[in-house]
Amino acid sequence: MNEPLPETIVTTKPKDKDRTRRIPPYHVILENDDLHSFEFVIEVLRKALGCNEQRAVAFTTEAHTKGRAVVWTGTKEVAELKAEQIQSFHEIRADGRKLGPLGVMIEPAV
Repeated sequence: MNEPLPETIVTTKPKDKDRTRRIPPYHVILENDDLHSFEFVIEVLRKALGCNEQRAVAFTTEAHTKGRAVVWTGTKEVAELKAEQIQSFHEIRADGRKLGPLGVMIEPAV
């Protein structure tokens, strides 16, 4: 005679591929620059990052006094874009001298 089998409950653990993976953030770093004017750096930060004047002044001052300032944090792709946008601006002095782009780099946020 066939006895009924006990009821079986099956549970599974989520696999790694089912878990949401966080994309590690990246910092956009403005490096200290003794060539470009404060006014130019502030204007670039306002245009490229859309920050207000007070925030742009704070970033510029921090880069000048500490050697670098984190001006933006986010995904790697957007960080690369922001760095390119910052470097697309070039200051031209009154005497016609063209200065290169601002020193900027990206690095993983830790």
